[in-house]
Amino acid sequence: MKKLLPILSLLFISCYQQERNCTDFKTGKFQFEQEIDGKKEISIFERNDTLQIETFRGKTDSSSVRWLNDCEFVLQKLHPKGMKEKKAIHMKILTTNEKNYTFEYSFVGESAKQKGVVTKVN
Repeated sequence: MKKLLPILSLLFISCYQQERNCTDFKTGKFQFEQEIDGKKEISIFERNDTLQIETFRGKTDSSSVRWLNDCEFVLQKLHPKGMKEKKAIHMKILTTNEKNYTFEYSFVGESAKQKGVVTKVN
């Protein structure tokens, strides 16, 4: 019995899957907070199936949205102002809950990934 308990514990832990209702976050108005140079910065964006309009530091920009599946999409700036902005960004929703989703992102073709949390505001 003592040997069976650790095995059962591992079985229950391995069966647990985090919630991932990505379709709840395909469209709507969202907020993303991040720290840049020790200062909290907030980005607000609205997204529909094909377009994302974002306001960050008082500037508004738009990107096309191409969904790869229910939880992954690619953002491409519509009016890039330099070579760096021309690079597409791959976004992947990792987990969701009622109001938030955790995601990872990277420039397409690059392996370095970063993570963040987005809150749905409507």
